[in-house]
Amino acid sequence: MKTLILSLLSCFALLVHPAVAAQPNIIFILADDLGHDGLSCYGSDARKTPNIDKLAASGTRFDLCYSAPLCGPSRCVLMTGRYAFRTGGIGNGSWRNGGPGARAADEQPMAKLLKQAGYATGESGKWRQVGETPKDWGFDEYCTDPTAGGWYWKTSYEKNGETINTPKEEYNPDIIQAYSLDFINRHKEHPFFLYYSMHLVHGPILRTPDSAADAGKGADFYNDNIAYMDKQVGALVAEVEKLGLREKTLILFAGDNGTALNHPCTIGGRMINGQKASMLEGGARVPLIASWPGVTPAGKVNNDLVNFTDMQATFLDLAGAKAPEGVEFDSVSIAPQLRGEKGSPREWAYVQLGAKWYVRSQGWKLNESGELFDMSDAPFVEKLVLPAADTEASKAARTRLTAVLAELNPAAGKTDGGDGKAGKPGKGKRKKKMQQQKQAK
Repeated sequence: MKTLILSLLSCFALLVHPAVAAQPNIIFILADDLGHDGLSCYGSDARKTPNIDKLAASGTRFDLCYSAPLCGPSRCVLMTGRYAFRTGGIGNGSWRNGGPGARAADEQPMAKLLKQAGYATGESGKWRQVGETPKDWGFDEYCTDPTAGGWYWKTSYEKNGETINTPKEEYNPDIIQAYSLDFINRHKEHPFFLYYSMHLVHGPILRTPDSAADAGKGADFYNDNIAYMDKQVGALVAEVEKLGLREKTLILFAGDNGTALNHPCTIGGRMINGQKASMLEGGARVPLIASWPGVTPAGKVNNDLVNFTDMQATFLDLAGAKAPEGVEFDSVSIAPQLRGEKGSPREWAYVQLGAKWYVRSQGWKLNESGELFDMSDAPFVEKLVLPAADTEASKAARTRLTAVLAELNPAAGKTDGGDGKAGKPGKGKRKKKMQQQKQAK
């Protein structure tokens, strides 16, 4: 009788807290400067990524995911679940020198909330453009480097705030990979969240350990970098499988922004319109792959609009946690879509870099200048539609998206008026500063 009562109580507990009982491990892999044209599963004509393709085949590939067009703002949106004008994370250096950039103490970071839900939290790889340290943003432990862009063949790295010197020059992506695998092994008994922010394939494009030994100094190692990135993703998935965690683990792979200017590639013979740092489609439309065997439908392509902000609500949903009240989040959970359900897809996605922004709906895009674009042939063509040439459909889209931007009102948010690329102040502030310097002389 006692055994029966205990059994019934256990069942009742599972009914009351079903999400907590089924908390999945979450691994979010973020590649650097990688647009759709960098992956063969997205149709790249020249880049071959068999391991990432296999990950996509085992899960769901999202075709309309939007980040920000640059590294820092993308990461800030990801960590906060909030648009840039709310946090001040509008550019790569927004957090420096008294800029408007996001501060962890003013936000409710993703890692902090998952930690409160019982997750072990770890960050590995690129971080600096978010500001402060991963620990400040809720990560129990981390392994990174002191640079903003990339860290490859060096003799030191940072681990939990301590500089670790190596006896010889090491390839930092290998150090970050080893740390990531170690984190997974050490936390395999309990739910964990690993934010794996790869340096690949950000410049400088240097040789990898797999590059030909006789390659000249001026050789183009870009394809080698793509291949090495793909190899590391494959090795990480294999480690999760070896530990028997694959069906307990959601693995996501994404790019932080579009492909860098010097390395575009065609898709079906056509070039994507725009690249990293641009407000064109190729600047912020990025790959997003989600694989969780037994949960995410295998081989599916999802065409719902997704914002990087949405990772916050999605992860909290899966963790059985709630976002704190009193904070205006811009996050919509795609957990239902991960389960193959319809969910509640967002009607538009918002993208910002510096003092430029746009809202993107299915088929249309409206920017801060009120310009409307027909996106029916995106990501290859964005056709400007003048008001005088409005059709019934474009007029309706213009009205709808104008109302969206009016309600968001980004211009009233945290901004410095700059272009976002280097976190520099806007023209007005630069001019004022120059005048002050002249007067001082």
